[in-house]
Amino acid sequence: MRLRKTTVLMIFVLIILFGGCGVKEQNNTVNKKENAEEGEFTEEFGVAIYDDSVSFTDGRGEKVILKKNPERVVCLFNSYLEIWDSAGGKVIGTIEDSAEKSIEGAKDAEIVGTLGAPSLEKIISLEPDIVILNANSKINMELVPALEQNGIDVVALNYFVKEDYFEIIRLFTALTDRDDLFEEYGLKVKSDVKSIIEKAPKDKNITALLMVASAKNITVRDSSSYVGQMLKDLNLENISDGPVLSTEVKAFSLETILKEDPDYIFVQLTGTDQNKVFEKLKEDAESNPAWASLKAVKEGRYIFLPKDLYMYKANHRYAEAYEGLGKIIYPDIFN
Repeated sequence: MRLRKTTVLMIFVLIILFGGCGVKEQNNTVNKKENAEEGEFTEEFGVAIYDDSVSFTDGRGEKVILKKNPERVVCLFNSYLEIWDSAGGKVIGTIEDSAEKSIEGAKDAEIVGTLGAPSLEKIISLEPDIVILNANSKINMELVPALEQNGIDVVALNYFVKEDYFEIIRLFTALTDRDDLFEEYGLKVKSDVKSIIEKAPKDKNITALLMVASAKNITVRDSSSYVGQMLKDLNLENISDGPVLSTEVKAFSLETILKEDPDYIFVQLTGTDQNKVFEKLKEDAESNPAWASLKAVKEGRYIFLPKDLYMYKANHRYAEAYEGLGKIIYPDIFN
C-alpha cells in the first residue's frame, strides 16, 4: 500500500514538473510576441515597423511578426518577386518565370517548380527563413501547414489593386531595411499616380467594357479588378459594374454589350499562344456581324492592352500604366 502511494506521489510530481515546463515554454512564446509589439514603432500602409522586426496582417487575416533582413527567401509568385527585388531583397528559390517578365535579380535562384506546381520537397531542401506566396492561390496555401511544421515563416499576401502594391512594397522595404527604396518605389509612385488621376476630367460620362481574353474563354471584369480600378480612377463608367463590386470573374454577354454600346472596349490578353487567343475572340465576339456595329469598334476604340503593364501587375511602373490609359482616353490632356 505504501509502495502504491509512493508511486502515485512520484507520478504527481512528474506531472507538475513537465506540466510546468510546458507552461513556461508557452509563456516564453507569448512573451516573445508581446516583446516584439512593445516599444516604439512606426506604422505605414498597415505595416508596423520596429527596430529589428516587422508586424502586419497577412492575406489569411493573421497577424505575423518577422525579423528584419531575412537571408534565405523563396518566392512562389512572380509579381511579388518583382516587388521583393525592387525592395533590395534577394531570393534563393523561385518558380519558373515568364520570358515576357523576367526578373534579373532572381536569375541565379534555384527553380522550385512552376506557378501551378511548386515542389514542397525542393522548397524545404533549400532551408529558407521565409517563403513568400499568394494567399489567393489554393495551390500555394496547401503548402502552408508543411512549411510551418518545418519552422519556416510564411508570408501569404493578396494583390488585387494598387493599394495592395503600396502595402507590399512597404512591408518588403521594411524587411530589407531600405527606406530609400520605399521612397522611390512606394511614395514617389503613389504621388505620381495621384497627379495623373487628378488630371483626368470628371464630366465626360465615358463608358467602357473591360474584357479578359484567353485561348479558352472570354470574360469581363468590373471596377474592383486590377485594370478596372485604373479605369474607374480615370473616371470611366464600367458597364460590368453591378450594385456590389467583386473580384470574381464575370461571364461575357454579347447581348448586354450590344445593348450598352460602350465608348471603349479594353482587352487584357492572357496566355502564351496569342494566335489562339485571337481565334477565341473571333469565335465568341468578332464573327458576329453585330460586333462591327458597336461604337467602340467603328470608331477605333477597341483596344488590346500591352501585357507587361496590364496583364502582369505594373508594380513600380503604375504611373506609366495610368498615363498609358490616360493617353488613350484623353489624348488632348495626356499627349
